[in-house]
Amino acid sequence: MQVFKFGGASIKDAEGVKNLVTVLKETGYDDTLIVISAMGKMTNAIEIVIGNYFDNQPELQSSLQDVRKFHNEILMDLFPDENHPIFKKVSHLFDELMAFFNRNKSPDYNFVYDQAIGYGELASSAIVSAYLNQVGFENNWMDVREFIKTDSYYRRANVNWLDTQTQISTNFNKSKLHVTQGFLGSDAHNFTTTLGREGSDYTAAILAYCLNAESVTIWKDVPGVLNADPRYFENAQLLNNISYREAIELAFYGASVIHPKTLQPLQRKEIPLFVKSFLNPKNAGTRVGKGIGIEPKVPCFILKRNQVLISLSSLDFSYIVEENISDIFNLLHLYKMKVDVIQNSAISFSVCVEDIYKNLDKLLQHLKAKFKVTCHENVSLYTIRHYNDEAVAKLELGKTVLMKQLAQETMQMITA
Repeated sequence: MQVFKFGGASIKDAEGVKNLVTVLKETGYDDTLIVISAMGKMTNAIEIVIGNYFDNQPELQSSLQDVRKFHNEILMDLFPDENHPIFKKVSHLFDELMAFFNRNKSPDYNFVYDQAIGYGELASSAIVSAYLNQVGFENNWMDVREFIKTDSYYRRANVNWLDTQTQISTNFNKSKLHVTQGFLGSDAHNFTTTLGREGSDYTAAILAYCLNAESVTIWKDVPGVLNADPRYFENAQLLNNISYREAIELAFYGASVIHPKTLQPLQRKEIPLFVKSFLNPKNAGTRVGKGIGIEPKVPCFILKRNQVLISLSSLDFSYIVEENISDIFNLLHLYKMKVDVIQNSAISFSVCVEDIYKNLDKLLQHLKAKFKVTCHENVSLYTIRHYNDEAVAKLELGKTVLMKQLAQETMQMITA
């Protein structure tokens, strides 16, 4: 099989869904599994719904109505007959979401988030599947939660590979065109879990691994993997070929075009990954595979915003030794901080983190019991893979550098 993943930008409106059909016509769709993200910015819109559920109940219905209206407008553009069953199916999905809010008793934001957020993917995949059937692309819509099984680490679930492989091997018919959702799984109690933001790429890789697929293609609004995000850097270049190792390095440092976990299952079975433009589906794009290196070999720039730089020093000028560092990392783990950079000297320790779970105040309070603490919020982390002096100098120009670290292939810099 081949696995295709279409992100939110590719299906942000009715024209995007129609273009998906064009892509399938130009590339072929026999024995294909299509993984679909939420449409456009719907994940953000449903996050607003969840926020209103917790903090602004009078706005809950209104924000959910905005989500319904967005999908209904796309439905009306795609399906001339308003009696088409897809209208009722999508409406039922959002009725189901509201029913969950009405009956939920859990105060756990992460649990509620995972039960609610996936309705964007459920609706978008249902719409795409129905439209494909309407234009003659007979397909099978499947609920990915029945196949990808995880633990209960809500919002960043870990895959249970044995159970997932068993579900797919037992229940998946490879001979059809399938449409399913990205981002989602389910735990042992059949509660919905999510694989982390932008986790639809990872979904495609999980399914490809378990199906022994011949390839995975991620369809983007860019020509392929670029050496820099064109939103933040000028003159971005297309990378024609990248090795698994290099792609994993880029993903680890925050390159947004590939999810950090996506490459690992593909590498284990040497399944090639293609990143292509849904606007120009016949173009080669970028190939990620075994032993390719990186071509062309140019500096690659990565920016991560909204980071937190925490600098610690001992209260009595004693050394920061292994025991102290162990305590610090235990606290970072306890408060679910994602660590991006660390740097230490004899009497100081600095760490750049992402406060995904909004636990920064609790962490700082705990750290201040043992250390002198300085905290810089909303800093930016720049990374250059395959840096040279010119690239570093250009990046530093006009910025206040709080921390800088150079290794053989990678330079990282934190700026205010």
